[in-house]
Amino acid sequence: MRKMKIAFLAPAGAMHRFSGKFHRVLHYAPMTLPVLAGMVPPEWGARLTIYDETAGPIPLDLDDDIIAMTCITGTAERCYRYADYYRSQGKTVIIGGPHPSLLPQEATEHADAVVAGLGEGSFVAALEDWRRGELKPLYRQKPGAGVAGRRMPRRDLLNKRAYVTLNTVEAVRGCNLQCTFCAYPQAFGTKIHTRPVAEVIAEIRTLPGKIVIFPDVNLIADKTYAAELFTAMIPLKKWWFGLTTSAIGREPELLALLAKSGCKGLLIGFESVSQASQTSMHKGFNRVNDYKDLMTQLHDHGIMVMGCFAFGADGDDKTVFEQTVRLIDEAKIDLPRFAVLTPFPSTPLYRDLDQADRIIKHAWPLFDVEHVVFQPKNMTPDELTAGLTLAWHKSYSLGSILRRMDLRRIKHMAVVYIALNLAYRIYARHHAAFDEAVMADNSDIPVPAGQS
Repeated sequence: MRKMKIAFLAPAGAMHRFSGKFHRVLHYAPMTLPVLAGMVPPEWGARLTIYDETAGPIPLDLDDDIIAMTCITGTAERCYRYADYYRSQGKTVIIGGPHPSLLPQEATEHADAVVAGLGEGSFVAALEDWRRGELKPLYRQKPGAGVAGRRMPRRDLLNKRAYVTLNTVEAVRGCNLQCTFCAYPQAFGTKIHTRPVAEVIAEIRTLPGKIVIFPDVNLIADKTYAAELFTAMIPLKKWWFGLTTSAIGREPELLALLAKSGCKGLLIGFESVSQASQTSMHKGFNRVNDYKDLMTQLHDHGIMVMGCFAFGADGDDKTVFEQTVRLIDEAKIDLPRFAVLTPFPSTPLYRDLDQADRIIKHAWPLFDVEHVVFQPKNMTPDELTAGLTLAWHKSYSLGSILRRMDLRRIKHMAVVYIALNLAYRIYARHHAAFDEAVMADNSDIPVPAGQS
């Protein structure tokens, strides 16, 4: 069989594209494409390349046999545009990721094969079928698929100058929570997949420098595993950053171990200042009245927090934006991030809003959590858009940045705090410029002859 050439592509929406306003210090190396590239059996001698559109352009003159593309809902139209173009050039296109896993039949209209669900096993099966000339249109997640025992991700294929670090490591994949807006359980199931701690530690030992990023959606989903991992991290003396839920504040022993293991930053989905909104999103484990105490606990351990908030739940009205900005300042949330509650396809939120005829826009580029695609209950779509922009601007004013800085507790992270806040300030200043027309513009990708 001849040597295959595979290009791995991650198209990006206008906001996050290399030409957008998301600064390099906010980008760490992605996991999906290096992990997929690492799955390709080395004995095949395949030529592999990676093109991440957050880091640089995707060439139109690729000479590869296979285009393997990862796709989220916000990038679906752009992915399909690329797919149609490359197929018109005689290349085989394989698409996977959250959106094709949610809507595989839609994706099959633009790809030679769709990999739905976890790619472990099924992606290589698709490549093997291609080598035999027997590629199938759809590959579903294999029973028993997991993340243990895989080869190292191919970080060497990434442009290291485009990211703040290449040291991203996966330990836990999956989430067993049932948040109404989250596409992850619908796309990949609710099973928690953990890699053996020894594998994770061995991978970390190969990485240069002091920083490690865990992009896993909930690092403490399995608390017993988390404690084992944190204990094993202690001798490495790394500084690591990851994602947990606010429930970490109710686990004092696990929090102390997390801090001792080298954690210096966490992303936490606070979502709302309204407890009623938390309940409607099935995030009742978020206790709004505890947010200030939680931030104090985390800062006492020297841990910075990116706090994520989503506007537009049925419990929100026009007062929610100012309330949120005020809480962020008072609680000293280091790096606030704002989004619009977004009904991703196949989620309970989508189903409920669709049944109520409240989804008002169906263009996938707007499903990027920064644009309003549904009718809110207690405000107009324009008011929700204006409130989102207001929150970005107010929280990234110089005054708010200074008020939120808790130097007494996180003094050793002051440089990181300032760099990240200034980078997000640039993004916040340009947020409103990425309107619907900009987001939907894929005119840089040629339309194949015969297509409109």
